[in-house]
Amino acid sequence: MQIGPREVEAARERIGGHVRRTPVLELPADTFAAVPTPLALKLETLQHTGSFKVRGAFHRLLSAEIPRAGVVAASGGNHGAAVAFAARALGLPVRVFMPATAPPAKVARVRGYGAEVTLIGAGYDDAREAAAQYAATSGALDVPAFDDLAVIAGQGTVALEVADQARFDTLLVAVGGGGLAAGCAAALAGRGVRLVGVETTRTASLHAALAAGGPVEVDVSGVAADALGARRVGRLPFIVLDAAIDRVVLVEDEDVVATQRVLWEELRVVAEPGGAAALAALLRGAYRPAAGERIGIVICGANVHPGSVG
Repeated sequence: MQIGPREVEAARERIGGHVRRTPVLELPADTFAAVPTPLALKLETLQHTGSFKVRGAFHRLLSAEIPRAGVVAASGGNHGAAVAFAARALGLPVRVFMPATAPPAKVARVRGYGAEVTLIGAGYDDAREAAAQYAATSGALDVPAFDDLAVIAGQGTVALEVADQARFDTLLVAVGGGGLAAGCAAALAGRGVRLVGVETTRTASLHAALAAGGPVEVDVSGVAADALGARRVGRLPFIVLDAAIDRVVLVEDEDVVATQRVLWEELRVVAEPGGAAALAALLRGAYRPAAGERIGIVICGANVHPGSVG
């Protein structure tokens, strides 16, 4: 397996006409009382469909020969919206399997982009199994949420962009199945940037995998479960991250909710729980930067009703 800066740069060229170059909000030291260091917030909240996921979706579709049956994906919400959006833009039929527990707003969003949605099971892995079975029987192209090299390379374009836009020593990234973090690690290889993953204590699949020496199944629940709630980190992301990530830190659900409010009240940025998790690690002390350390943070998703964070 090989994925590094060259593959991520190729992904950036391939998807460039389909995704937004999202802005970076640069904040001086002491913008937040608990963080005496400069911050650069990469606002993937302003990406098509409200999350970084559309990058990997477009790259997977543009890298493959699409069968007549179209494409299929499993998702707790953001990945499904991204695949549906990309498929619609490319004129492809798409089916998305989602857990019955998925937030109604996210289900409606996926359907709004033209996907045929099937609700099944109690969690992401149930939907993942159903999508794999559908791909096998129908011939549709499966678009994994994270355990795929084309998807990982597409997600890594976030890191290439933010490295062009701002200076930072450390990049904090929320982790679900690991595709975004692995893509960022591949993109930044050789640059001397420290990569720190952030999970909630109730969605800690990478933290458990690193402790066990490989992907293991964990129980997932809590406020960020729809976005970060893979019960097992992806095999391919784990291979990348086991060699490249500096550490994984954990935050509590209440830390995430408090950070959502701070983002809204201080910056007027709407973020879903998964999108706020990386900043929560700083605001609540799970990651403590050294003096003068410059921090980049991916605010990775905004698919939440604004009234729930006010």
